[in-house]
Amino acid sequence: MHLIGMLIIGLVIGAVAKLLMPGRDPGGIFITMLLGVAGAMFGGWLGRAMGLYGPDESAGFIMSVVGAVILLFLYRLLMGRRRAIA
Repeated sequence: MHLIGMLIIGLVIGAVAKLLMPGRDPGGIFITMLLGVAGAMFGGWLGRAMGLYGPDESAGFIMSVVGAVILLFLYRLLMGRRRAIA
């Protein structure tokens, strides 16, 4: 049940990140879920590195969205270069 909840929250976080950074993205709902889950993990890591969270604390919603936006930016950058090469 934890996995399903994590995927649903990841979908919401990924969707919010895509709303904040409009544009065409390759991938559908699964990429959005992965982006949200990875963004939450990255946001938690970034928050701990900045001293905002303790060792066992997870990222909050805003930091998760910030992490997802950063990963979406990097994803678009990587996909843009891959298309330019091909």
